[in-house]
Amino acid sequence: MKLYVSPRAPNPRRVLMFIAEKGLTGIEQEIIDIGSGQHLSAAFRARSPLAKLPVLELDDGRSLGETRAICTYLEVLVAEPNLMGNDFEERAFIEMADRRVELYLFGGIANWIRHTHPGLAPLEQPQFPDFGHSQAEKVREVARWLDRKLASEPYMAGQRFTIADITAFCALEFARGLMKFRPADEDMPRLQAWRDRISQRPSAGVS
Repeated sequence: MKLYVSPRAPNPRRVLMFIAEKGLTGIEQEIIDIGSGQHLSAAFRARSPLAKLPVLELDDGRSLGETRAICTYLEVLVAEPNLMGNDFEERAFIEMADRRVELYLFGGIANWIRHTHPGLAPLEQPQFPDFGHSQAEKVREVARWLDRKLASEPYMAGQRFTIADITAFCALEFARGLMKFRPADEDMPRLQAWRDRISQRPSAGVS
């Protein structure tokens, strides 16, 4: 298998972190340079029609896109450690947590950065700064909710580390790197402590 990634991009990082947690080896990586527009080439669009990353090329030549879909494939490929739920009930609650984090934290951070950061202007045209700044406040609302939630649960989906923690960690790291967002600076000590704890996992070192 081959994974197409782009350095520092948050969605590829989610898959790389998932792979590291699974202990998977032997997956080749190919770097796609978004800055130079390599993702827009006809060759890459043949694998990813919407020019999005990451993409996992399977051994039979098919291409699997979308972060969650790739992780679902890898979860079944290597059963342990389980990151997406052991039975239908746990899977449902983990997916709920992951989707909430992905849609409302990760998505808000992405829109905030895409529409306000000058470094993203070549990739996001037109930018709508007012919209981006409105997303920043929505991100803070979700982050404050997560901070309260972590008062009673050690992880995003409850009592153990799951894919939801990967999604949330990569989201916060994306915001920390480009927008200097730190939960501790926003009076969210539990979310900061959770981030610091997750950052100590070996998988957090991938990027």
